[in-house]
Amino acid sequence: MPPPHEPLAVKPVRIADVVAERIEKMILEGALRPGEKLVAERDLADKLGVSRPSLRDALAKLEQKGLLGTNKGGTFVSPFLAPFAEPLDALFSDDQRVTADYFEYRTIMEANAARLAARRLTDIDRDNITSCLAALTLAHQADDPRAEADADADLHLLIYEASHNVVLLHIMRVISGMLRKGVFYNRERLYRRAGVRDILLAQHVAIAEAVLAGDPERAEKTASDHVRFTFDTIEDIRRDEMRREASQRRNERRGLLADQA
Repeated sequence: MPPPHEPLAVKPVRIADVVAERIEKMILEGALRPGEKLVAERDLADKLGVSRPSLRDALAKLEQKGLLGTNKGGTFVSPFLAPFAEPLDALFSDDQRVTADYFEYRTIMEANAARLAARRLTDIDRDNITSCLAALTLAHQADDPRAEADADADLHLLIYEASHNVVLLHIMRVISGMLRKGVFYNRERLYRRAGVRDILLAQHVAIAEAVLAGDPERAEKTASDHVRFTFDTIEDIRRDEMRREASQRRNERRGLLADQA
């Protein structure tokens, strides 16, 4: 006669593990972003509905994983991709051809992100994109190139989020960070180019409207066309600057030549 089965031992679930898993998922999905500071411990425990000792255990676990950091100012989401991004900043900024490769990469990623977003966006994604588009339009009307450039980058990030592909989201966040720092090109110079701001606004509106309408093909095409236009404009700016520099050097030649006998 076979021996009776022993009852399976059920391992109790620790509250701290549940809290750590919830916060980690928010970091993975992009709800909590690198560099963002969390509310004070007491408030965070209240919002999560747990005791402060359980919260401390959860935060310690995530700090061990390198996802959270703590200093005198409080607890913040670690810039966990910085060790990857910082060497690339230096590497890319020293090579002119990187700009063309960057735009080639962006064309592929933007088109696919917009296509996925048109298929997958939620009501919350819809509200966020709509609000960002309104902010972009206000910055345009206020003739504020810096604010408009920032809203431009924010809109693209929201579309990455709406794609609901976490690998794409985190990689493109790194790329967006480089863009904001001017590693690839000067965004403000792009926005100061005569006539370009109106075209860019129309393109951003077209991308957002295609995503919001749930039209994957149109979203993909408008995103791809936008990146190509931006690259072509950047190249025009670069060529204009090269011509001005060449003209300036011709003017300077007079001071370098001896008087002819």
